[in-house]
Amino acid sequence: MPAKATINKLFLIDGIGAIITALLLSQVLARYESVFGMPASLLYILAGVAACFAVYSLTCYWRIKEGGAPFLTGIAVANTLYCIATLGIVAYRFDTLTWLGVAYFIGEVLVVMALVSVELGTARKA
Repeated sequence: MPAKATINKLFLIDGIGAIITALLLSQVLARYESVFGMPASLLYILAGVAACFAVYSLTCYWRIKEGGAPFLTGIAVANTLYCIATLGIVAYRFDTLTWLGVAYFIGEVLVVMALVSVELGTARKA
């Protein structure tokens, strides 16, 4: 598959994933704070960041026709920083998190970092 088509699909995957993350954080985890153990105020911040990433990725998907590698690298770096921040928040709030909360955030970080790996590899090849 040509790099351009792959880059475009990665922007779509990233954007949809960010929407799912924003919805899960703001509509599920925040409503069931006692089940997950993360304060809703922090979840809304993380959801807002994810929503911004969704706008960026979907805008790139719709607008960038050529030369998308630098933009893909940009969202990969942003996703990495998001994961670092998430892990920092998990470490800081570890005493209040339930096992479900820890499992959710570790799972999210693993999925996002797998996507980052693919994004960076694709951007390097383009």
